[in-house]
Amino acid sequence: MRGTEPSGYDAWYDTTRGCWIGETEYRLLRHLLDPRPGESMLDVGCGTGWFTRRFAALPELRVTGIDPNSEWLAYARGRDARTHYLEGDARALPFIDASFDRVVSVTALCFIKDWPRALQEIVRVTRTSFAIGVLNRTSLLWRDKGRGGSTGAYHGAHWHMRAELRTALDNLPVNNIRFRTAIFVPSGSGIARVTEYVLPNTLPWGGFLVVTGEVTRASITR
Repeated sequence: MRGTEPSGYDAWYDTTRGCWIGETEYRLLRHLLDPRPGESMLDVGCGTGWFTRRFAALPELRVTGIDPNSEWLAYARGRDARTHYLEGDARALPFIDASFDRVVSVTALCFIKDWPRALQEIVRVTRTSFAIGVLNRTSLLWRDKGRGGSTGAYHGAHWHMRAELRTALDNLPVNNIRFRTAIFVPSGSGIARVTEYVLPNTLPWGGFLVVTGEVTRASITR
């Protein structure tokens, strides 16, 4: 969602709906990655650093954010002095193989045309496990915001299917691939919150689709 100024984008997470969606997505990512004190983490496509800051607040977790947008990175640095922010392309990450214990990416791949290449790079720099969140085509959110051509903050976004993510991971050194979803009803209403609490993340219909995996060897060939 890059259709606004960085301050405006970040401010959306201060709204009632934005805060609920952001925190719900963050809790799912944190649960799936389960980062430990002393580990390192990379946030690919960190943008304004909203998710990066939450992970950086965990005890003794060393976090790096990377994004191609210098304006958004400047905003992120202004909000978070603890984290190392770098300008860079997700399709050619400037790190050696297995540089980070955990790697996370939140809806960034949806805006990268060659997202399979970015996925390969994420696996390459991961030492243990990764969690990648994307927009889910099989969801109420897609029916509301993506069907017929994405508009507004979703303009230009690719809405992913589980099958295409699985296919992209087939030739990479990854095992224990899992899919989870969240944000089943994107309105943020009371009904949405109850639905989120009741439905398990194993169901495929949430607007936020996360794929996780464990890297089985230290590196892959560029």
